Amino acid sequence: MNNTIFTFKDNSPKYKQIYEKFKSFIEQGDILANERLPSIRQLADSLHVSRNTTLMAYEQLVAEGYIRGEGRKGYFANEIEPVINQETADFHNKKQTEFKESWIVNFRTDAVDQTNFPLKIWRRFANQALTLQGSFQYGDPFGEECLRKQISTYLFQSRGVKTNPDSIVIGSSTQQMLVYLGHILKNEFDSIIVEDPGYDGAREAFQFHRFLFETLPVYEAGADLSQLEQMKSRLIYVTPSHQSPLGVSMSIQQRQMLIHWVNKVRGYIIEDDYDSEFRYTQKPFPALASIDSARVIYLGNFSKSFLPGIRLSYMVLPDPVLTRYKKYYAHFESTTSLSSQLTMAKFMELGEWNRHVKRMRLVYKRKMLHLVSELRKRFGENISIIGEQSGLYLLIKIHLNHSEESLIQRASSYGVKVYPTAPYFIKNHPNAPIIKLGFSDLSSDEIALGVKLLKKAWI
Repeated sequence: MNNTIFTFKDNSPKYKQIYEKFKSFIEQGDILANERLPSIRQLADSLHVSRNTTLMAYEQLVAEGYIRGEGRKGYFANEIEPVINQETADFHNKKQTEFKESWIVNFRTDAVDQTNFPLKIWRRFANQALTLQGSFQYGDPFGEECLRKQISTYLFQSRGVKTNPDSIVIGSSTQQMLVYLGHILKNEFDSIIVEDPGYDGAREAFQFHRFLFETLPVYEAGADLSQLEQMKSRLIYVTPSHQSPLGVSMSIQQRQMLIHWVNKVRGYIIEDDYDSEFRYTQKPFPALASIDSARVIYLGNFSKSFLPGIRLSYMVLPDPVLTRYKKYYAHFESTTSLSSQLTMAKFMELGEWNRHVKRMRLVYKRKMLHLVSELRKRFGENISIIGEQSGLYLLIKIHLNHSEESLIQRASSYGVKVYPTAPYFIKNHPNAPIIKLGFSDLSSDEIALGVKLLKKAWI
């Protein structure tokens, strides 16, 4: 075996690299069935590694059935079915031709800024949490009391929502909580009003329980509540502080109209307040739940404002719903990490959460302004910018002769990943394609480069 085929890399153990190389040779037919392999000693000498290294590689190959040991005779390749060879070849070909795993610029919306993440502080609190006796238990099925108390204080200070910690339920994600909540509500409600366009993940959660949908049209200027009185549903899901995806905020007059309606029909508003922390022109608007807590189910999360992978969300339930919810799920275990809850509770208690939000509001505002400036400089009147006042993304309506699919494909050909908005729309389709651009984890230079490449791709 010629040792020139091996070029060791620094990022993985040498025995593993030897194992993978021999595995590849056997799968591709470069080493034939029953062909004798170099001895452990010969291979070690030729590759300038220890015998233990080559022994570990061979042992792994034996364990997986690629080779066999025949006592003093040595090691021999086993016969591999041709279909495996073909599948391997097909996989590599498909990977090369169909998948593009790396992008020059990715305008993703499911990430946060890594540079300014308080890693050292979070790690210190996480380590402290592991010293607590409670960390070695399953925990409260509805969320740890220490975190519920912190969320209660935060909601009152930042969103004007007065709530008892016992009314708060902690879960892993908005979708997960909507699925759980839907099971409770379906006994009283068989339909729900959803925004159009609106968050498709919420619709999927409601569809899971076979709710019928009525649609509330939303435009760039705001939601159209004029047809609300004629609708049959008594349950409505809205994103009033930063409408998903159009970014418009519901005015105080609209909020009051919605509260008046829900009290009249004796239903519930599900308020998804998913990223209210990041408003760049004024302070965050008061939540609907601050106006009427008896008829509003309030949802919030730490995914957008802190870290998506932490899987921490919460909801505030009115008493009748809370009673049913706790009765039904009393014997279900918590859906989110106990250690993450304890760490976040300490993070909030010591003021780090408020400091983080204030810091990131400034960081994201600068990024938003930079993205808007670059887009206007490069595209001028060829686009309209939607939702630049808040959030971690914006929309651009493209006034060119391209479809949404074509725009995405053209951007991809220049190494730029952009995102569709078609999944958000039900009936209220736009008159021009709209593309979604996230900026939260991009640097200033990456934003500028991404917009520059988009201009080459689209014009």
